[in-house]
Amino acid sequence: MYIYADNAATTKMSDVAIQAMLPYFTEVFGNPSSLHSAGQEAKEALEAARATVARCIGCEPREIYFTSGGSEADNQAIRSAAYFGARKGKKHIISTAFEHHAVLHTLQKLEKEGFEVTYLDVSQGHNITARQVADAIREDTCLVTVMYANNEIGSVLPIAEIGTVCKAKGVPFHTDAVQAAGHLHIDVKQQNIDMLSLSGHKFHGPKGVGALYCRRGLPLVNVIEGGAQERGKRAGTENLPAICGMAAALQDACEHMEENMARVRQMRDYLIAELSKIPHCALNGDPANRLPGNVSFCFEGIEGESLLLLLDMKGVAASSGSACTSGSLDPSHVLLAIGRVHDVAHGSLRLSVCEYNTMEEMEHIVKAVPEVVAYLRNMSPVWKDLLAGRREYIL
Repeated sequence: MYIYADNAATTKMSDVAIQAMLPYFTEVFGNPSSLHSAGQEAKEALEAARATVARCIGCEPREIYFTSGGSEADNQAIRSAAYFGARKGKKHIISTAFEHHAVLHTLQKLEKEGFEVTYLDVSQGHNITARQVADAIREDTCLVTVMYANNEIGSVLPIAEIGTVCKAKGVPFHTDAVQAAGHLHIDVKQQNIDMLSLSGHKFHGPKGVGALYCRRGLPLVNVIEGGAQERGKRAGTENLPAICGMAAALQDACEHMEENMARVRQMRDYLIAELSKIPHCALNGDPANRLPGNVSFCFEGIEGESLLLLLDMKGVAASSGSACTSGSLDPSHVLLAIGRVHDVAHGSLRLSVCEYNTMEEMEHIVKAVPEVVAYLRNMSPVWKDLLAGRREYIL
């Protein structure tokens, strides 16, 4: 048995998405910008997909711009709000300390250009509050960019409340909803979201395609210059097969959301309950406001990379909060932001399940993880020091 439990990284494409894509490889292959019949047939398919995506998140079709994925959408949304804010003398941005790097790195670049960024603390409850946002907004604030749900620890942020605050203060609100789209109910108008990013491969669509929602009336700057595609805001011939596949996958996910959430939450809660029995471990993320399929733990006395490799040998594909960069092991910025110390943050495990998983697979996981944790601890000099009392337990 091999179990794929890394759906936060990417998902298996659904049959619905694959079937939706096939005609646009060989039958309807025209360029949507062409004026002939083949091009106009492709244009009709493109606009139908745009309408589908818009319907799924509660906006107008003309407010949807297709991109190469969530990272590009994040970049365009944040840069647009920042540069147009700067024209009015507003160069202050509010975000959180545990955003995805597509947001954080864009903000860091803007800081080098003279913008000031307030990173809200997320250590209390592994989440933020709308009050924190309200208290941080200033006269020169040009943007609030706060993720819908965290990709590592699963915390779902109070988006509707934050949207209400931003609307009252007259500040544009962007949310990176890459982990939420297709898994949580989204209505950008009701939630007062001005800009939203999503990516097809997170809800059983194809990789390399995403979308940016931008409320009508908000200006966008171009990230890619060239032709007049996407109403002049995103140059490059549209990837029609991928766009149609993404739209079909999102519609399918939204139509089956209630049943999928119930099924996935059952597996998630089972994993959390069983893995919590491992001594000296801690659940990461908001325990109440949490993505349906996210399970994130830190285990004291082990290294995350070894845990992943041994789990893979036992037939479980998972991920860790720590990453190996340039030969040195750095703990996840998300785990550090929620208050995990370096030694603990290194021993992290993220399991992310979806509706394709089964309870039988969960039973295999809850047997494999404790075995691997115990094996690694038995070899760890740190764990031996903890057992001997030469170090104090953190968890």
